[in-house]
Amino acid sequence: MFKNFLPVLVKTSLFQDITTDDLNTMLGCLQPKLSEFSKNNYIAVAGDHFESMGILLSGKAALIKENAAGNRMMMAILKPGDIFGEAAVFSSKSVWPVTVVAQETCKTMFLPKQKILGECANLCIWHRMIIENMLKDISNKTLMLNKRMEYLSMKSMRGKLSSFLLEQYKTNGNHTFLLPMKRNELADFLNVSRPSMSREMCRMRDEGVIDFHRSSIQIKDMKSLKDMVE
Repeated sequence: MFKNFLPVLVKTSLFQDITTDDLNTMLGCLQPKLSEFSKNNYIAVAGDHFESMGILLSGKAALIKENAAGNRMMMAILKPGDIFGEAAVFSSKSVWPVTVVAQETCKTMFLPKQKILGECANLCIWHRMIIENMLKDISNKTLMLNKRMEYLSMKSMRGKLSSFLLEQYKTNGNHTFLLPMKRNELADFLNVSRPSMSREMCRMRDEGVIDFHRSSIQIKDMKSLKDMVE
């Protein structure tokens, strides 16, 4: 059932250093469930009972956090191969920490919590490696969350935008790159309004700091961009 998705699964952080053949055998032990979700449907809802962590096999999904007032904040965009819910596997509270919404038609594989943490009846040596990979993934996401908090702590929109663009420059190693998310998703990610963000980007373009076309961004004045970071 998961044969067609093995090329995606073998590249995920969860199955790092595990061969395709071993992964195929391991899936027989883990007994995952395959689910499909249409655009805008909920894959998981924050506060609901947690039984299985997920891996996105195809499509795109968003991690959403809502506050007590019902305001939504975009935490991250999931792409094929990304895992979600792994932190809840080790938590004493078996509830989903965030809401996951399909941005387009998605196929998702769910791995039962007890199958990951429980002892394998076949004494499969790969279960230990899965847990180690999960802990690495949680650590990396914690570091990313700290970076996100830096964005949110900045007072000016220009500071947030400049910091984000500099991070993308470092990640891509090029002055020209594609935004990893749509404009409305970026506005949610930075916790700013989409119209105000668009106006600020236009001002930065008019000042010769950046240029852009759709999702393509070019940094034209690196020094000025760095000076804008608070």
